[in-house]
Amino acid sequence: MSTIFITGSTDGLGRALAFRLAADGHELILHGRDADRLAQVTDEVARRGKPARSVVADLADLQQVRRLAAQVREVADGLDVFVSNAGIGSGEPDGVDRRVSADGYELRFAVNYLAGFALTIELLPLLLAGPPARIVNVASLGQHPLDFDDLMLEHHYDGSRAYAQSKLAQIMSGFELADRLPARELTVNSLHPGTYMPTKMVLQSIGRSVDSLEVGVESVRRLAISGDLQGVTGRFYDRMREERAADQAYDRKARAELWRRSLELTGLSDPF
Repeated sequence: MSTIFITGSTDGLGRALAFRLAADGHELILHGRDADRLAQVTDEVARRGKPARSVVADLADLQQVRRLAAQVREVADGLDVFVSNAGIGSGEPDGVDRRVSADGYELRFAVNYLAGFALTIELLPLLLAGPPARIVNVASLGQHPLDFDDLMLEHHYDGSRAYAQSKLAQIMSGFELADRLPARELTVNSLHPGTYMPTKMVLQSIGRSVDSLEVGVESVRRLAISGDLQGVTGRFYDRMREERAADQAYDRKARAELWRRSLELTGLSDPF
């Protein structure tokens, strides 16, 4: 069985995924920003499978993100799968106006992308410590090209664009990392897990659902543990089907620039 770290485990897709993977018998490390809700989910996971370990952090604060990575390193000798799931949508409950993180970065870019990027870099030694590990980035079909002259969207802000930019950044970074590491050591894939699943984020912002949570759970679970995808890396999926991401994701110069800027924004050193 695998050791799997899931961010955003206290609600929606992350919570449902944790329950399913617990029932499969995997060892889970669960993240949330609300300690009480995280404790409830952890207790429920223990009833469905093995006791889970829990780690608390607000991903809108890079200092807490770094502390989160340290906590994961403390509780695990190795990591088989990292599911970067936590995020905020294009509207409510986080608002439609431009907001910033604790570090002064546009909030959706900070939470949806930079936090996952920082965790990936910080956790690489754990991921590379054992058999081929996997990173699964929960992204979206909603993608908008990055404007490197206004990465923090200080001009003409739009929540939908901010969300879509952050999701394309996830995919681009995943492609870049996949190019830097052989698949025999680590695979990195991204996906659109489902369309308007009935999560709190979707229902408060959109007011309706299309796909069930089960669609998203099975799509993410497949990338995380399916033997059929062993050695498959640098791909983007629409649920279960491989799909082409936005054109910028295949622009090597754009990906290299995003990688450079991400290291600069997070204050991390390039592991390569």
